[in-house]
Amino acid sequence: MNEYKEKILKICNESSKNTMMETLQIEYTDVGENYLVGKMPVTSKVYQPDGVLHGGAMVALAESVGSTAAHIFLDAQKMFVRGVEIAANHVKSVKDGDVFAKAIILHKGRTTQLWDIKITDADGNLVSVCKLTTIALPRK
Repeated sequence: MNEYKEKILKICNESSKNTMMETLQIEYTDVGENYLVGKMPVTSKVYQPDGVLHGGAMVALAESVGSTAAHIFLDAQKMFVRGVEIAANHVKSVKDGDVFAKAIILHKGRTTQLWDIKITDADGNLVSVCKLTTIALPRK
């Protein structure tokens, strides 16, 4: 991994301290020109009562990775990002291991961004498909 990617991932992971991302143990693992990848361990902390990954935890992972990606791809000194809408379709249950969320930008406007976020298990099987709309607002 090149030095630039490592620097971005380090900043992303450090920004998670004392947040829900730290609580869920989300770690940012890869970044590219138009995407960001994060992983989250599937443990009892993120289970629903019947012992599988909770859909809300998947949505939290998706929004965390998508919103962090949105911050990376804009001037964070002048703008900040807020989620406007997220939609999720869960297609597979997961009981253990890690899940990976890859946020890819579909539309980058002046103020709104649309992100496609696919969550997969360690074997690459599709677990959830999410779409996140964000808005970039000026810092005052």
